Amino acid sequence: MQPLKTLNDMIIFLQQRRNRKRVAVVCANDASTRYAVEKGNEMGFIEPIYVDGDDRDECARRAVAMVRNGEADILMKGLINTDVLLRAILNKDTGILRPGRVLTHIAMAEIPKYEKVLFFTDAAVIPVPTYEQRRQQIDYVNYVCHALGIVEPRIALIHCAEKVSEKTFPYTKDYIKIIAEAQTGRFGRCIIDGPLDLKTSLDAVSLREKGIHSVIDGQADALIFPDIVAGNVFYKTLTLFAYTKTAGVLQGTTAPCVVSSRSDSPDSKFYSLALAAI
Repeated sequence: MQPLKTLNDMIIFLQQRRNRKRVAVVCANDASTRYAVEKGNEMGFIEPIYVDGDDRDECARRAVAMVRNGEADILMKGLINTDVLLRAILNKDTGILRPGRVLTHIAMAEIPKYEKVLFFTDAAVIPVPTYEQRRQQIDYVNYVCHALGIVEPRIALIHCAEKVSEKTFPYTKDYIKIIAEAQTGRFGRCIIDGPLDLKTSLDAVSLREKGIHSVIDGQADALIFPDIVAGNVFYKTLTLFAYTKTAGVLQGTTAPCVVSSRSDSPDSKFYSLALAAI
């Protein structure tokens, strides 16, 4: 698979692959979810299974059970509160979180003037990642990048500056440990560096003007944000002001889950389905 340059490249790839994925859609009572699902069905890469009813909790449990039992390949949120669906996903006895793994959100963005798609985590699930949670976030984002044809993803560990500040920002000390692990091959084939700020991660000119050397070289494929606030603000700034197309999936589960915000556009939900299908 060639590295994707745009979100629409996913659609082309999926149409060429000709493999429909079964999607359990929970409470698809809103127009944007219906649009995304019907368009995915029309394009030939998903087969929707609608799980509707008056009892939202029961709908969530039924849809999760379908994924758990192998009757659906993807789970998708419709007009249902995220916490209701997450309760079903995370249930220790009947949920679909893989043993020993954490749940996290991977976003994919097609940003005007950036030469390739950009991935980042976590804008939706983990408030302040621990060292172990951050390691798993890197595992997931590396996996997703490889699945989309990026052979050696460049992964930037984001901070507001390029210096470790253990007292004020203790997570930057973890960055050094993560980079050391990456050099041993712990995360597989990828390049990891940090701390880097957003501009030095994504712009080689800014990197050089600051006199910084980084193996990322201002060409990051993925960003690991320090906490959910930074990730969420970045996500919403992109979509509100930068005319960015986005997709997103939950990882850590036995099957990909599309848990879009009510404010996400119909196209964002459609592209999220495509990402999940890949």
